[in-house]
Amino acid sequence: MKYSLFFEKQAAKQLEKLDIVQQKIIVSWISKNLENNSNPRAIGKPLKGNLRNYWRYKIGKYRIIAEINDKKVSIFIIEVGHRKDIYK
Repeated sequence: MKYSLFFEKQAAKQLEKLDIVQQKIIVSWISKNLENNSNPRAIGKPLKGNLRNYWRYKIGKYRIIAEINDKKVSIFIIEVGHRKDIYK
């Protein structure tokens, strides 16, 4: 079963604030690795603590924080940002 991909408003705004080169790299990575993926957990890493329901995906120095919903077969991208800022 392939997962659908959705951007939360905050994640879309964060992506738009990045420079165009980083935007293209991140969107390309998402298209290649997450879109229509049948096992999104295979390439991500689960977060811990109070963020344990979320997954992290690494793209160079940038991170994507996402929630995987198996009932809806969907991936919700919650945040996109530089690794030094994303976990704050």
